[in-house]
Amino acid sequence: MEIYVFSVLVFLLSLFMASFMAASAGNFNQEVDLTWGGDRAKILSGGNVLSLTLDKVCGSGFQSKSEYLFGRIDMQIKLVGGNSAGSVTAYYLSSEGPYHDEIDFEFLGNLSGEPYTVHTNVYTQGKGDREQQFHLWFDPTKDFHLYSVVWNHQRIILLVDDTPIRVYENQESIGVPFPKNQPMKLYSSLWNADQWATRGGLVKADWSKAPFTAYYRNFKANACLWSSGSSSCSLKTTSSITNNAWQTQGLDSTGRRSLRWVQKYYMIYNYCTDYKRFPMGRPRECRLSKHF
Repeated sequence: MEIYVFSVLVFLLSLFMASFMAASAGNFNQEVDLTWGGDRAKILSGGNVLSLTLDKVCGSGFQSKSEYLFGRIDMQIKLVGGNSAGSVTAYYLSSEGPYHDEIDFEFLGNLSGEPYTVHTNVYTQGKGDREQQFHLWFDPTKDFHLYSVVWNHQRIILLVDDTPIRVYENQESIGVPFPKNQPMKLYSSLWNADQWATRGGLVKADWSKAPFTAYYRNFKANACLWSSGSSSCSLKTTSSITNNAWQTQGLDSTGRRSLRWVQKYYMIYNYCTDYKRFPMGRPRECRLSKHF
């Protein structure tokens, strides 16, 4: 009963958030560049919708025109439907170079009727290995859903329909690096990873079902823009960011309850509890963090 009631509340909240985002979204023609895949990447409906397509020859991708150094990034995505096995829809923030920072959502496709796996990771100074994986409490192929990254000086929060699924705290005080100096762009791509994506590569892409297409809308970056070596937030003007609540955003009691619910019922892998992987001891952040 508790799961059902909470699922209804989450669903109603997602509807509210979707209507809010629709009223304050950016235009893809102004906000992103289509970077690879030729005409497999398309901006539609006057800039309100973007689609990425994967076929047997090639996938496709885009990136934001702007770089950000802290902010809240929102996107509504409708994932590949049907038999999506072998495909990966990646949606992430990343800087450049061998010591890059990165904050990942990756959606691993599956056979028809089987759940997507949401693969998350955080890279700092070129090092990742901080994977957490989840299933979702809805079918992400039937409609658009909101996927968000909150990135401030204190923590990173990953949210689905405004429900937190992961928190990565700033623990520099105990020697754990935190992404804070490298501006990042938003990237997304749809590509073939059937050597590993579905059941460790046991299930391959069924190209008779191609092309595979994912759709995007309501992109919003409420963030500090990075340009010419400086941040728009350093200007300390009211026009530099429209709503600065994300700058100190954490989890209140409702958020903590939501996070526990997701981690109890929908988390399927957590690097912090994989003792076999770290026989010499878990990563330092896992030993102290209440959120992992």
